[in-house]
Order: sequence, then structure tokens, then C-alpha cells
Amino acid sequence: MVTALNDFLIAEEEVLDLSNVERKKYLQKIRIIKHLFLNEETSNAGICNHFGLSLPTSMGLINQLLTEGLITKKGQGKSEGGRKPDLYGLVENSFFVISIYIERFGIKMAIIDNNHTIIAEKSLKTEIDENPNIVDLLYDHAQALIKNTDLDDYKIMGVGISMPGLVATDEGKNFTYYLTEQQPESLTDKLERKFNKTVVILNDAKSACLAEFRFGLTKQKKDALVISMDWGIGLGIIMGGKMQDGTSGFAGEFGHIPFIDDGLLCHCGKRGCLETEASGLALVRKTKAGLENGQTSILSALAPEDFEKMDPSMVIDAANKGDQFAIKMLSELGIDLGKGIAILIQLFNPELIILNGKIAEAKQFITTPIQQSMNTYCMMQLKQKTTIALSDLGPNSNLYGATIAVMDTIFKNHIQLIKNQIN
Repeated sequence: MVTALNDFLIAEEEVLDLSNVERKKYLQKIRIIKHLFLNEETSNAGICNHFGLSLPTSMGLINQLLTEGLITKKGQGKSEGGRKPDLYGLVENSFFVISIYIERFGIKMAIIDNNHTIIAEKSLKTEIDENPNIVDLLYDHAQALIKNTDLDDYKIMGVGISMPGLVATDEGKNFTYYLTEQQPESLTDKLERKFNKTVVILNDAKSACLAEFRFGLTKQKKDALVISMDWGIGLGIIMGGKMQDGTSGFAGEFGHIPFIDDGLLCHCGKRGCLETEASGLALVRKTKAGLENGQTSILSALAPEDFEKMDPSMVIDAANKGDQFAIKMLSELGIDLGKGIAILIQLFNPELIILNGKIAEAKQFITTPIQQSMNTYCMMQLKQKTTIALSDLGPNSNLYGATIAVMDTIFKNHIQLIKNQIN
């Protein structure tokens, strides 16, 4: 009986020792493990339907996985006329992933188990541009986090890192940040050498979209968009039931569409991007300017050090207390953002748009002006088919998305290894 996923995964030379029939069975078991990781408790009938297997074949594979110790019974599902079906899921603590979310002004780090539970986490306050040696920084803090949990390093499958910027996951490079650190090898290569684990880096908006696609409101949706609204603005695209990356992996740079002629200089090097007017950075900049010009607000009472460190949540808190200036700031941001969303609706014709991130926590203070702006700028025939909703995954969607990306890569590589040896 195995106690860790790594005990179950076999190397290429071990695959060669299996018969063709054994390879096919092993391949199906890997696919079932992946399915349970992404979908949690599932019945035998659910596995049959998903993989097109007969009930006896599926039950035989489940029984083998039960004996091998990777899955367990998780209770019973709802009856559909007969007895309640048994539900199966992954055994707790059979594998873990280190998940890291690099933000503009901080880093969140967590260890997440195979049932998507955060078992340990920590946060660092640091600006993204102030970390030239990001590999050592992440490794040192990750090792400290592992030490505090007494986890067996063998059970940690890999490291997933969600970060802002132009991130090419396949190349393992961020073309916006940590440029000097990526010479002569990619950021992913350096991280894998340091951690001695599988490492996947991906754009923060795509990470949030991946979490929504697997666990959130966009699950089972064919055409949906996920807009991440934090310090910047990002977009995840789901079309035809698949996440879309684009040729270079950069699809979804929504925050950098041209919005205002001769506007402010954006960090991307262009002027007048949407992000300069409708992001968390813009909200804080405009709120500070209003307060400095004498606007009446409870935010006027902030101590100088708090004023300097203002973030979007402070403006949202003020709005929730009825502060009219804060409400006005959020409304203006929502109207600008709604103009951009109207363009997206007319380009993609989605059935659902999910808003997540710090700005989404403003709820009605942001959704109402967005809807008003959409009513003004979007064609009625398209708008009426699109629903706007707030994410229900909470503040850790980026961490969950990075975890999924790591395990997707591991399962994909292992499945391909087996398929290459099947005659």
C-alpha cells in the first residue's frame, strides 16, 4: 500500500517493464486520480460516464486504487431511485503543493493538500521590483514554511507561482519582471534546480481563471471571462469550454488596451491604458489626489504613514461605512471598467463574466456602475445574454489556480509518458 502519490508514479524504465495491458490499466488509474483531484468525491457511475468505461471495468480500477491506498470511500451520494451510491475521493495527505502568489506589494505563500485545503500559509510585505534574487527568497521562505508543518518533503509534488506581468508558462519566463534573474536560463529552470521539484509559473489573471474554471462559477461553462481586479487588471478567457492562452501565452492583457489619448504613462511603457484609470493603483492614486485637494472623507483622518500606504481595501471599507467620497471614487472606476467590459462582451459574447480580486470586494459599489456603463456602451442583443457575477472562491483563488497548474503539468507529463509506450 502506498502512502504518497510519488510512490504510485513510476519512472520510464518501470513503464517498459509493464505489459501493454498493464500500461493501459495504469493509464486509466492515473486519469481517475486526476479526475478525483479536480472534482473531489465521485461515484463509480460518475467515473464511468466521464471516461466511457463499463461499470465493471470502472469498479475494478476503483478497487485496485482502494487496495493501493490512494483513494478511499467518502460517504454516499444522493439516490436516483435505487440505493445511495458510494462516493470515492483521494486519501488525505497523499500529496501537497507549495503555492505562491506574487503581488505587486506582497507575496502570499501556502502549502495546499490534495483535497484543496490550505494547511499552512504566510505573507510577506515586499514590492515586486525590490526582489532581484527572487529564487532564493521564495526557496528560503518555502523551506521555513515546510519546517513549521513537519511535512515529508517527498510528498510535496511541486511549486506553483502566480505572478503579474507577461508570463509565458511554456517558456518559463516573465517578460515584465525579474528580467536580470532570467539570464542565461529561464525563471522556471532556476526555480526547479533550486527546489528540485516541478515548478510552474503563470500569469496571476490566468491563475485566478484556472481556479474559477475548475472550482468556481465558470465550471461547466463554455464561454466565460474572468476579470481579475487587484492593483492591476487582468483577464482569463474561456471559450469553447477551454482556457485560451494565445500564441505566446499572453492572451488576456485587458488592462493594457488603449483607453485615453495621451493619458498617464503605464508601467507597460504605453500611455492611457485602461489600467491607468480603472485599477487598484488608479483608485488609490485618485483617492489620494482628492483628499489632498480637500475632499471631505473619513479617509482624511488617516495618519501620514497610513495615507502613504493606502490600498484599495481602505477605500472599500470607507464606502461600506457610507463615505460618499469613497463611493464616488469606486463608482467612477466602475464606469470606466464597464466601458472596457462592454468591449469584451462585443468581442467574445460570453454567457458569464466573473469579477474577482481586491476591487471585486467592493460588491455593489463596483457592480452597479459597471452595469450602468454596460447599459450605455454595449449592444443590447449581446448584453442581455451576459451575466455579471462576483467570484465565490474567496481571496485565495490565485493560490488554488497555481496548485492546479502544477498538478495538471505533472499528470499531463506522466500520462504522455505512459501513452508513448502503449502499442
